[in-house]
Amino acid sequence: MKTTIEELLAFRTVVDTGSITAAAEQLSQTVSGVSRALSRLEQKLATTLLRRTTRRLELTEEGAAFLQRTRSILDAIDEAEEQMASRREQPAGRLRVNAASPYMLHAVVPLVAEFRRRYPQIELELDTDDLPIDLLERRTDIAIRIGPLRDSTLHARPLGTHRLRVLASPAYLEAHGRPRKVEELATHTLLGFTQPESLNRWPLRGPHGDEWQIAPSLAASSGETLRQLALAGVGMVCLSDFMTAADRASGALVQVLARDTVDVRQPVNAVYYRNTQLSARITSFLDFLAERLAD
Repeated sequence: MKTTIEELLAFRTVVDTGSITAAAEQLSQTVSGVSRALSRLEQKLATTLLRRTTRRLELTEEGAAFLQRTRSILDAIDEAEEQMASRREQPAGRLRVNAASPYMLHAVVPLVAEFRRRYPQIELELDTDDLPIDLLERRTDIAIRIGPLRDSTLHARPLGTHRLRVLASPAYLEAHGRPRKVEELATHTLLGFTQPESLNRWPLRGPHGDEWQIAPSLAASSGETLRQLALAGVGMVCLSDFMTAADRASGALVQVLARDTVDVRQPVNAVYYRNTQLSARITSFLDFLAERLAD
């Protein structure tokens, strides 16, 4: 008796989600249905693929080996179906996109509705991480990264650059005064990042050149957290234009030390693995993002 696609899909989804219940929810099936599919598969293969404990599922050695083949088979089916959809100029399938939460919120999310109208058969999954992730480990198709790239194994498509500015709310400046010289920042509350440390080097001309290393009075891992703190009048912050364009336009945040600010721009790249021809769903998203961000 031959194994079926349904059984392979159930096996892969259980492994990826970590439980039969989560797999059933993702596949829109019953828990008993997914469990039976797994049991049939193990019976046909005459081997145990997953050890079931009260707390989790664990791959056996045979299960790990079979999982590789299962992924290859299902990926080949997805690719074949996608090629047929591409012939009708309708890219389809699931597209996993990862970005830092501020970039996702301020740059990507506002474009999603238009992308969905243009490509209704692409199923978007949007994940956020404030630090770079392993694309293979997280099964991510595209990651959007801000700043210099360090991973030479990835292919990259430039999406533009965004200028860095030092900003504060009018309420903060009214309460604490506006600095006239870079050295006066020492008397102010400065909002910075916990990591990477490079984000705490502000593009300001001073005695030490074109960078000013700050010692944050308050630090956070997310740029969006720092933005909200600045809007609340807690302190001064240095953020990229993509996060603060609306705030500056409305006057909620204003630039300080503009004459001493060096024109430093953070590069933004979409990165991905490219072992074969790029799928239509990835290409369509990259083209759309590049087009809209250029506008």
